[in-house]
Amino acid sequence: MKKPDLNTTDFCVIDFETTGTSANRSRAIELGMVKVRNNKITDTYQSFFDPETPIPFFISNLTGITDRDVENAPTFREEIDKIIHFMGDSVLVAHNMRFDYSFIKSEFEFAGESLIQNKTLCTLVLARKLFPELKSKSLGSMVKHFRIRHRDVHRALGDATATAKILIKMIKRCREDHGIETISDLLTFESPVRDSRLKVMKKSLADDVRNLTTNPGVYIFRNRKDEIVYVGKAKSLRTRINNYFLMNAPGKAKKIVRKSSRLDKIETNSELTALVLEAELVKKYNPPMNSQLKKYSQNYFIRMNNAENYPIPKVTSQFDFDGTDYFGPYSRGEVARSIVEIIQRTFSLRECTEKEFSKKRKCYLADIERCLAPCIDNVSGQYDEELLKTYEFLSGKNQHAVDRLLRKMKDFSEAKKYEEAAFLRDTVNMILNQLNKSSILAEPVNKANVLIKIKTRELIDYILMIEGKVFIKDYPVDDKYNFDEAVEDYFGGTIKNGDSLTMQDLERMKISLSWLVK
Repeated sequence: MKKPDLNTTDFCVIDFETTGTSANRSRAIELGMVKVRNNKITDTYQSFFDPETPIPFFISNLTGITDRDVENAPTFREEIDKIIHFMGDSVLVAHNMRFDYSFIKSEFEFAGESLIQNKTLCTLVLARKLFPELKSKSLGSMVKHFRIRHRDVHRALGDATATAKILIKMIKRCREDHGIETISDLLTFESPVRDSRLKVMKKSLADDVRNLTTNPGVYIFRNRKDEIVYVGKAKSLRTRINNYFLMNAPGKAKKIVRKSSRLDKIETNSELTALVLEAELVKKYNPPMNSQLKKYSQNYFIRMNNAENYPIPKVTSQFDFDGTDYFGPYSRGEVARSIVEIIQRTFSLRECTEKEFSKKRKCYLADIERCLAPCIDNVSGQYDEELLKTYEFLSGKNQHAVDRLLRKMKDFSEAKKYEEAAFLRDTVNMILNQLNKSSILAEPVNKANVLIKIKTRELIDYILMIEGKVFIKDYPVDDKYNFDEAVEDYFGGTIKNGDSLTMQDLERMKISLSWLVK
């Protein structure tokens, strides 16, 4: 029977606010629950409860929840049917499940109900296994590590939502770094095992494992016929491979070990080089245990379609060598969308769809001088100037945009059009707030000419991007992309660029951008 995979598993992330820290002496005053399926939040629940006892001052001071908030709230007993229905058969998740589950047991006992038998997962325990290098694994520390927006801190739904976003990030990490694809493997990986290392290891593998270092690189499992069974990458080869020989290793890892008789390694100077090398080796050899190429974290771009008569900026999560310009990448869609909104408020580009534009009818944006109205007039020269300023803004040169808005704001203020002036003031603030959220490249990705230095402990990698091509210095296998020759060709003006770009170029660029943003 096929085990349920992580995409089809329902998770219910929970968080309690309570009158104290002991479930034996304290009561629940608020519960927040967040449903997660297929790496997406699908539903939420929140309710106050009457604890039938006064809320201590220090709890009100911490959470903001007072006796007045709960005086007309239902008791947990009155709400329990809704709670059970919302949880369903999902895997219950909490950041410190021991605490939250103690209150589930306590409140179910108070209500006279039989305790639910759902499986449980603790993101705090999971964080200790996935991120041993982090000093703190608290909810606040994990939120900061993943750069997650955490609204309503110390409130049940706010904390549950933050934990749900952390869970989604952790599931992706478990897939990428540990090959975990089923809920049973995830729960096994999370569960503590005292005697974690296997007693027996094939001698041929044991010898190879002993020679591993903590450097990043690619590892290759081979069978007795010297055929490649599996290719993987690691930040630390020794740490990653040792995980294959744990009692609680995922089923896939144990299967790889059973099939293998030898282990090869290729050390690299950075995790990025290991990622590129892994992808290219998997594509070349198609090992049976590599079910598919990994999907890297989604990034967002601002696309300027030069094929259109009057291009406009659009947010996309796809990047390709299709002749158009892509600015980015941005780690979050909301950042890219807010930058497009700033462009629309600041520059006089059209904002209509191609369908609307083809109707050749003037819209209200032209009336308020927010658009040059290319739908009714030939304004190609003026539009090109606005595009040039837009490109400069997307490249990090925002002084012109700020000056333009300040002049307009002053004009509106002098004309006593205070609402319009306030609108432009807010736009200036948006620009200033976006300064620390700009993309990692100051020019279109497809036209970028940049040298990137990556330092990992005493190791150093150099990555060169030239108009769509990615060159890696001292690439550890035979490579048609020669770093030193590319540098000489670039400064000699003889570099081969866009017209010779291949799918391998595109794959290298996507992997590099994804890793650099992450």
